[in-house]
Amino acid sequence: MKRLLNSLFVTSPDVYLSLDGENIVVKKDKERIGRVPLHNLESVYTFGYSGASPALMGACAERNISLVFLTRNGKFLARIIGESRGNVVLRKTQYRLSDDKNLSAKIARNFIVGKIYNNKWILERATRDYPLRVDIDKFKETSQHLSDLITEVRNVNNLELLRGYEGQAAVSYNEVFDQLILQQKDEFRFKRRSRRPPLDKVNAMLSFAYTLLSNDIISAAESIGLDAYVGFLHRDRPGRASLALDMMEELRGVYAERFVISLINKKVMKKGDFSVKENGAILMKDEARKKFLKHWQDRKQEKINHPYLGEKIPWGVVPYAQSMLLARYLRGDLDEYPPLLWK
Repeated sequence: MKRLLNSLFVTSPDVYLSLDGENIVVKKDKERIGRVPLHNLESVYTFGYSGASPALMGACAERNISLVFLTRNGKFLARIIGESRGNVVLRKTQYRLSDDKNLSAKIARNFIVGKIYNNKWILERATRDYPLRVDIDKFKETSQHLSDLITEVRNVNNLELLRGYEGQAAVSYNEVFDQLILQQKDEFRFKRRSRRPPLDKVNAMLSFAYTLLSNDIISAAESIGLDAYVGFLHRDRPGRASLALDMMEELRGVYAERFVISLINKKVMKKGDFSVKENGAILMKDEARKKFLKHWQDRKQEKINHPYLGEKIPWGVVPYAQSMLLARYLRGDLDEYPPLLWK
């Protein structure tokens, strides 16, 4: 159970939420394990097979506290709210800003600053931790290039220019990405990004990790009251969760890619976990996918010190924290959207 901003996250599975006066009571096997005042709460998120009493649902509805149910994996199930008061205004603001490309660029550039910054520090950490196993000069050169691009991106008010800088950063980072793979080099190599279909084992895992991360962000955005399908950098396209893709940018490297690298370097994923199709596509076998998912869920429980909020939170809560910060920016409570800047 974690209190973050004005939201309560109940991450323990198989618990029951009930009402006692002006408090939420969290029970497991009929034993009280937590008690939180309703006062100042804006939302409650429950992961797993949590239940909630009708009395608590009614109290939350009366106080305009949203009660969000998600699976243990973080898939959005339902959101119970009372009278619609704030979310209509929030979404109308999101739609208005999305329609204006210049205003969209001001938001989108912070997603890209976060992405480039985090990728830079992935490389910096590698030079610190593995100085004898990576090309220090190349890593430092790439890191400096990413720093220069961050300076350029901060002043961009044009989406096309922004995409150009993002593309340059991706090319530079991908040129050294293979060096982050320190084990099983004969079986796991990265030459370039291939998507449909993935043409090597690393790309197969990256694609799956991106899908999982995208689903987590969609759930987070929708539970906050944002429209996950209306973005700022990624423009509207039927069936595409554009906002989720926007918010993924700052988390791709530090969340999904570092996770994939760790599975290779720790020899969790091995050659036999993959199969090759006739068209050359590389896919994970069913048992390998289950293993991948288990470790993904374990990673989501690991704590990170959120640099903006100044609190330790699980990685799995990061998409919700960023969604809340974006909502606060759209409501005018923050001067700009603060991306997750990891170090």
